[in-house]
Amino acid sequence: MKYEKLLEVGIHVYIILYFVILMVVPMLAQMNVKSTFNKYSKVRSTSGLTGREVAEEILRENGIYDVSVERGQGFLSDYYDPKNKKLVLSPHNYDTPSVAGTAVAAHEVGHAIQHATGYAFLNFRSALFPLAQLGSNFSYFLIIAGMIITYAQSNAGGGLGNMLLWGGIALMAFAVLFQIVTLPVEFDASKRAMNQIESLNIVNEKEYRHAKKVLNAAAMTYVAATAVAVAELVRFILIARSGN
Repeated sequence: MKYEKLLEVGIHVYIILYFVILMVVPMLAQMNVKSTFNKYSKVRSTSGLTGREVAEEILRENGIYDVSVERGQGFLSDYYDPKNKKLVLSPHNYDTPSVAGTAVAAHEVGHAIQHATGYAFLNFRSALFPLAQLGSNFSYFLIIAGMIITYAQSNAGGGLGNMLLWGGIALMAFAVLFQIVTLPVEFDASKRAMNQIESLNIVNEKEYRHAKKVLNAAAMTYVAATAVAVAELVRFILIARSGN
């Protein structure tokens, strides 16, 4: 009786933790990055350089001349495309000389520097991408189909359902691994960004601290996404094991 009570409490604690990881943590991370970016996007950088100019200067100083800097669309839609060697900045970051724009532009150039120098984790993530995309597209389909078939064939052992369920979990694991590998890639890009804007005197000491806050807030969104992905994978593993 005592064991059953402890098990019940444990299940309730797990459900609460899962809900917090799934819903609350990503929401807080998104709120934080938006508020931090909005705050420092209104602070004009003393260098007077727009995000485009910051990106072009850092690229030039690192001997990278085959990456274009382009104006994108949307809010915080900045990214580096290694396949086409282009760095896309959202309109505000591209056009405006702000501390937030400087930080984001430098971060994306950090990815371009990673690409140019053959950074191992970036290469590993690129190699994982096809499997991760496959996992994102089909893992839930296989898992749900496996759970339904296992339930329907429970009296017969549910061999096919169990195989589909674990197959879906295996595909999901590639997507989760992609999220995990993304963390060192993003942290390293931010580190490179901070080193560049400091060594090139693009920011002063105060702006350096503010830029770091922007990049730290952005990094937490990746941490939150990884936590959600790992929690989902663990949940389905526990479901699969409980059916054995």
